[in-house]
Amino acid sequence: MGDDGNSAYGHKSFRRSRSHFADRITADGRDGWPVAAGRYRLVVSRACPWASRAVVSRRLLGLEEALSMAVADPVQDDRSWRFTLDPGGRDPVLGIRFLSEAYDRREKGYPGGVSVPAVVDVPSGELVTNDYQQLTLDLATEWTKLHREGAPDLYPRSRRDEIDAVMAEVYEDVNNGVYRAGFATHQAEYEKACTAVFRRLELLAERLAGQRFLVGDTITEADIRLFTTLVRFDAVYHGHFKCNRWKLTENRVLWAYARDLFQTPGFGDTVDFDHIKRHYYRVHTGINPTGIVPLGPDLGGWLTPHHRQELGGRPFGDGTPPGPPPPDEQVPARGRPA
Repeated sequence: MGDDGNSAYGHKSFRRSRSHFADRITADGRDGWPVAAGRYRLVVSRACPWASRAVVSRRLLGLEEALSMAVADPVQDDRSWRFTLDPGGRDPVLGIRFLSEAYDRREKGYPGGVSVPAVVDVPSGELVTNDYQQLTLDLATEWTKLHREGAPDLYPRSRRDEIDAVMAEVYEDVNNGVYRAGFATHQAEYEKACTAVFRRLELLAERLAGQRFLVGDTITEADIRLFTTLVRFDAVYHGHFKCNRWKLTENRVLWAYARDLFQTPGFGDTVDFDHIKRHYYRVHTGINPTGIVPLGPDLGGWLTPHHRQELGGRPFGDGTPPGPPPPDEQVPARGRPA
């Protein structure tokens, strides 16, 4: 999620930019960036669904010590993502005040937006990649030597074709669809996008009615990508983005599925509803010019029983759940369900 024209959203048709910096960090270092513990820093916003994929993957795979993480302020200014949550307003590892400084070190005068997730090379301070689509796949497949013992296989080779197909549909109609609906500039554009969102959600509900997870009987990358949109649905997409044909809580299957994942270690413990709501309602002034952040919805339901375990499945396959997040990465109480 970038800064390119937040105030303009709602005044021009929405089009998601492709990742400009698509270098990969791989086991063999073929792009010049070999996997190495402690070399890179993951920069995220807990508000951003694209960045949240990387936060969840990193937790599930146990990469916290190998890949450090910086959390940006959910409310951007005209220089985009900033480190005002840290003492002195600087990231303590990179020593910068704005993520744009790492972009500038990689390519001076880069005309595109400054987006998260981003991976920065700590020794040089340069941006390595902002390719949110590939990043988590590489965490699952290229960083294996640094995975924790018991890490799940989030992208099993035998199911990749099916996972890719499901993720493509989810991306087009749901992950990106809510943005096309929310930032639509005329009625027909909005109705087309909103209709596609709910048509796909209904198809996903049919798929999940008889199976616990999207592909196979374990959590995969496909579940992570759907979860990061579902967990924001009632909090911001239903009202702020006008995706309001029904709430997530009104769909029995998807609401239970989302709660199942939320209550799984590595998912809900990464979610900060305070950051989510403040970012969307305060930053997108093109569609919420007052910047007022709503008090609702009630978040208590996220912790209620879901009964999805009755469908079977093994969330972590032959692996184990991750331990609790490090103390300095725990979500503050105001961002968690009561």
